[in-house]
Amino acid sequence: MSVSPRETPADTTGADGSTEPPGPVRSDASVILHATDNGVLWITLNRPESLHAITADQREQLISDFFEASADPAVRAVVVTATGRAFCAGADLRAASPARPGEPVPGDVARVIRLGAQRLIGAVLDCEKPVIAAVNGIAAGLGAHLALACDLVVAAESAQFIEVFVRRGLVPDGGGAYLLPRLVGPRRAKELMFFGDALCAADAERLGLVNRVVPDGDLTQTVRAWAQRLAAGPTRALALTKQLVNSSLDADRTAAFAAEAAAQEINMTTADAREGVASFVERRAPRFRGR
Repeated sequence: MSVSPRETPADTTGADGSTEPPGPVRSDASVILHATDNGVLWITLNRPESLHAITADQREQLISDFFEASADPAVRAVVVTATGRAFCAGADLRAASPARPGEPVPGDVARVIRLGAQRLIGAVLDCEKPVIAAVNGIAAGLGAHLALACDLVVAAESAQFIEVFVRRGLVPDGGGAYLLPRLVGPRRAKELMFFGDALCAADAERLGLVNRVVPDGDLTQTVRAWAQRLAAGPTRALALTKQLVNSSLDADRTAAFAAEAAAQEINMTTADAREGVASFVERRAPRFRGR
């Protein structure tokens, strides 16, 4: 496992015997922790006193993290999680400041959304490595959308998902009106966004927002097992598969079939594809290298 140079690894076993995400101990200057473990980049939100409400600086760091993960051959899967009792309470409205002093200028709000929350969700969707959300508690507003933009979502039994915008008299942002109908259909999406009720982990799984719900103490172990399986897989094939699935939601059959054929053409030039075919012929397990 590698950690940031200014930090040291933490003991990953809790007092109750549960495991925590691998990573460095908290420092006051580090509100996002990073650790790479067997090809898996763990991104851990670390401002529990604010329930990990995302500031502009944190948002920009997260965007950078996802872009860097795409380009780093040592990273073959990404996990997003948080310390404490919440996953992410959304954008930090207390830390937000007006784009300009004085009277608001028409277009400022839309510009802030496009350059802020939407860029973060886009960075997750466009990341060329598979991304797992390990949701350890409340995921509200932008925090819920951050989780739902990930490729796979594993939730602790105590997790809750809340489309909190309506409670504040706001329109959903951060891609919510794009993500939710594609995950649960328009009627369920409207129910969640119109009422803003907390959705427990079991109900989120029933609706298809979550892949697995596990006891709180099993969350890290379950996610680590999935992430390591992904990290041992054919990285480029997974990236192309992710791209195909995401783009298919906005494409007709002709375009989707053309994209599929083009992706397979590209994928067949990779070393992992050649290894996969060779291992089948030779009747052995494949040894994928992410190339």
